[in-house]
Amino acid sequence: MVFRRRDPLSWGAWLREQVYPRSGFKRATRYVVYRMRRLPDQPHRVARGVFAGFFIGFLPLPGLQFVAAWGMARLMRGNVLAALLGTFNTNPLTTPPFTVFSVWLGHWILGIEAPLNFKYIWHALDNAGQDLWFNFMALFGPEKARWDGLIQFWNEIYLPWFIGALGPAIVISAIAYYITIPLVEAYQKARAATAHERAERRAKMRAKLAEAAAKLKRRGEKGEDSDDDSQGSP
Repeated sequence: MVFRRRDPLSWGAWLREQVYPRSGFKRATRYVVYRMRRLPDQPHRVARGVFAGFFIGFLPLPGLQFVAAWGMARLMRGNVLAALLGTFNTNPLTTPPFTVFSVWLGHWILGIEAPLNFKYIWHALDNAGQDLWFNFMALFGPEKARWDGLIQFWNEIYLPWFIGALGPAIVISAIAYYITIPLVEAYQKARAATAHERAERRAKMRAKLAEAAAKLKRRGEKGEDSDDDSQGSP
């Protein structure tokens, strides 16, 4: 299995790995690229899976990225495992600046004039969170649900974020697609050449072993003939 560990991580260690991998993001990225190159599938199918994974990874779909990447890879007839690996293109270091840029771009596209700073974003998140909690508690009481904070968050944060992320996600995913094809092709050719060389070496070794066995057999037959001659002489 690709994701199985020999020693399972505890919940605390798992959360720490999500924030900052113990081996660092560079090694984690190299591992993902390594796994993609080794996928036993056609280069174009792997590349389509990478495109789907990268594209979904940049979109604000918390908790749904694996499902969305799987579905998009199936629609594109791409490699599903490559799509799942492609969703790891985002991490806690790159996500915040990309999110701010996407929200800013979405505001510009939609013509929304709002102060895009930490205080404004935090206030919108806080209002949405309070509405969610209030509406949940309203299920068990006489209060009526309220939606002002959630509507504000949808219109001023989430929708601009989603729309602003589409363009950069398509561009970056397309670049990843065209980079993946030659990488997978080169790796598969090198692997095939290595396998061919190993097969040739094994064939030569078997031929030598067969030749040595034949020589030993001929020597044994000659030895038996000489023993028969010596026993038959007066």
